[in-house]
Amino acid sequence: MLQNRVDPFGSIIRTPARGAWTGNRGILHDEAKQIKHHFKLKAWITCVLHYKDKRRQVMNPNTWTELFFLDEATAFSAGHRPCFFCRHADAMHFKHAWLAGNPQHGFNEKVSIQQIDKILHQERLTKTKQKQTCTAGIDTLPNGTFIRMEAEAYLVKDATLQLWSPFGYARVLERPLSGAVTVLTPPSIVNAFRAGYIPEMNKNV
Repeated sequence: MLQNRVDPFGSIIRTPARGAWTGNRGILHDEAKQIKHHFKLKAWITCVLHYKDKRRQVMNPNTWTELFFLDEATAFSAGHRPCFFCRHADAMHFKHAWLAGNPQHGFNEKVSIQQIDKILHQERLTKTKQKQTCTAGIDTLPNGTFIRMEAEAYLVKDATLQLWSPFGYARVLERPLSGAVTVLTPPSIVNAFRAGYIPEMNKNV
């Protein structure tokens, strides 16, 4: 079993569960298909599992490491964004929503995605490469956002909080009407959700 699934904390884990999306952070594995790095690029992307007639063998030597996600909301929580190659329409929609939701950076539509990637990279990890979090009111969070409660990741969806697992969402809790929570999804991505980007969420949500 390969270590190639990503959880909402951005960690790369081993699990027999399959993913609905794949993604890329650069070449993270060695010739024995062992993960040696957390990332190699500032561009963390989310890709479709199947693109035209292209076929890849997972963790081939000297090529990018295929990572897998339960759903797009999980990928966003980890700090990934849509790929401009295989998901161009989604990537453009995300860029527009990100710009609309984050005017404080002073960017316009001509800004390169690399500039946005720099912001995302600052929001993903602390200086010690731990998951970066922030605090927000539970009532302010849009659908698709992940929060941390008692060391677990919960998805915000309407009036519920749903416990993440590699196989889907398990325990469902009633969403509190107020109170501060620890947010896992990077803040500029949360702002993009508020501005109209709706991430794909596992169908059992």
